[in-house]
Amino acid sequence: MNPLLPHFNRRHFIATAGASSLAWLTPLGTALARAAEKERATAKSVIVLWMGGGPSQLETFDPKPGTDIAAGTKAISTSVKGVQLAAGLEQLADQMQHVALVRSLWSKEGDHERGTYALKTGYRPDATVTHPSLGAIVCHDLPNKNVDIPRHVSIMPNEWPARGGVLGAQFDAFKVYDPKDSVPDVTPHVSPERFEQRLGDLKVVEEAFAKGRGKRVEATGHKDTMDRARKMMSSDQLKAFDVSREPAAVRKEYGDTPFGRGCLAARRLIEVGVRCVEVTLAGWDSHANNHEITARLKGELDPAFAALLRDLTNRGTLKDTIVLCVGESGRTPQLNALGGRDHWPHNFTAALAGGGIKGGAVVGESDPAGGKEPKDKRAAADLHATVLKALGIDWEKTLRSPIGRTFARSEGKPIEAILS
Repeated sequence: MNPLLPHFNRRHFIATAGASSLAWLTPLGTALARAAEKERATAKSVIVLWMGGGPSQLETFDPKPGTDIAAGTKAISTSVKGVQLAAGLEQLADQMQHVALVRSLWSKEGDHERGTYALKTGYRPDATVTHPSLGAIVCHDLPNKNVDIPRHVSIMPNEWPARGGVLGAQFDAFKVYDPKDSVPDVTPHVSPERFEQRLGDLKVVEEAFAKGRGKRVEATGHKDTMDRARKMMSSDQLKAFDVSREPAAVRKEYGDTPFGRGCLAARRLIEVGVRCVEVTLAGWDSHANNHEITARLKGELDPAFAALLRDLTNRGTLKDTIVLCVGESGRTPQLNALGGRDHWPHNFTAALAGGGIKGGAVVGESDPAGGKEPKDKRAAADLHATVLKALGIDWEKTLRSPIGRTFARSEGKPIEAILS
């Protein structure tokens, strides 16, 4: 706020400026507009449901019943009039009033690794820089000092988990696996007394090594890392990973699967202040037997995704949480000789729900004949810009790499049609 205008608040400025578009051409107008957008943002955390391998849009969020490209896949009605999902997503269909669909998403990357990079960072791979993932940016821009455990978590990650990139390894996702198992490497294997003795011995060695090397040792961040690790090991917040603390009825709703438990753990983690949780459901690379593979995976996705939305709604936290469900590409409209669908980055679908997202909205339309050009085409970067705006983060603000290279948090544009 400009100190020269103590009685002129942001809302008054916005109301006054509405009479003249010229007001928005001033630096003050731009700054106040940004501040007002952030003021309206309610979401604080993101849960990414990562569909590893690239799910078929035709068998999930963009069915084309009765067309050749459907290859027999049926569609079902949802709680939103005129919006259909593929058969097998009946529970999610009942929650569509919370969900927005972007059916015209596209990427230039058809390879799994490159496509994953593009969708997780919003940028194409570049040998000269490692871009931070969406979750890393969220954790960087929305710090939470009250959280002792990692604020960026990846549950059952594949070989390309979310990275901090130029923001630093401290923003890499903390990797854990099936939540039925305890968090690894946080419990000492010796008595508390022996553990403290070992830490004391380590301190003696570290102090001796640091003599004459103060700044170089400090630059490694070793002490800070050790302090954070010790704090985490003794934190009561570790219980958030333990889904066995939930009532049996709640666990049953999510499904007795690693993915279902991962979604339940994600809900628990964001409640203690974790900013981003990525839960992976792998196996969507259906080059053969597409219908059988997608039917099996929908059996895990449907109850977990729907239960997550119901649970967040009932607990009053859906308004504070963005849920994003997407993979690195779609699948070809035509079945191949093995009854599979191959890589198709030209047109696929993302589902979003929660704070700042307009439930029931649908953006874009794919070609029912299987063409490459959808209506209202949207790049992967637009998805990132949309989520960042819903969180009150300036998606156009620049980041700087260690060698001085600058680039925006997102080079996309927010998809206004799905923003509430």
